[in-house]
Amino acid sequence: MKVFQIGAAGGVGRRLARLLTEGGDQVTGMYRNPDQVETISVTGATPLAGDLIHDSVDDLAKKFAGHDAIVFSAGAHGTGMDKTTAIDGEGLVKAADAAARAGVQRFLLVSVFPDAGRDRATSEGFEHYMRVKKTADVHLTRTTLDWLIVRPGTLRDEPGTGNVTAGLAIEYGDVARDNVAAFLAAALHEPALTRTIIELTDGETPAAAAVTALLTTP
Repeated sequence: MKVFQIGAAGGVGRRLARLLTEGGDQVTGMYRNPDQVETISVTGATPLAGDLIHDSVDDLAKKFAGHDAIVFSAGAHGTGMDKTTAIDGEGLVKAADAAARAGVQRFLLVSVFPDAGRDRATSEGFEHYMRVKKTADVHLTRTTLDWLIVRPGTLRDEPGTGNVTAGLAIEYGDVARDNVAAFLAAALHEPALTRTIIELTDGETPAAAAVTALLTTP
């Protein structure tokens, strides 16, 4: 499988790239900052310069052409509400349009658990982020793409076990970035898991088995 990653240098993205390349997939990782080239290269993915903010839909479509799937895990990461709008929101819209134009139907989006931050006081920037992410989710669900939206709980950098809890609606909790990557890798290779929204936390079920279970749940 040829996979195009938007956000390949991020915490989830680089873990996913490594899993995919180790499994024999060909991965193209888009980067905006040249400092990210080495981060992407060491995963086995091929770095490709790109910019969600400044590239046009046609620019992105040319980069996407020839791939089998796109994974969008990019984010502004607290660099300001304007960047959140431009990357997490408008960037997703642009990428989805480009995927359709390039004929790449499979599109996985890493979103956010709706309960995130509800146990603490939050900033205006965080609330803006939550609104933008929800609007991006809504937009993707209204496209004709074979989309899958994954909403992980609070992301952690501790080593993962590869075991998760996944479902249409689950209790909120933490999830290791390793485990998110494992779930995404398994989901990418199961085309029947499509046009649905999955919530994800750490759990007791191996990621691949969790994907299979989602397909057999009534």
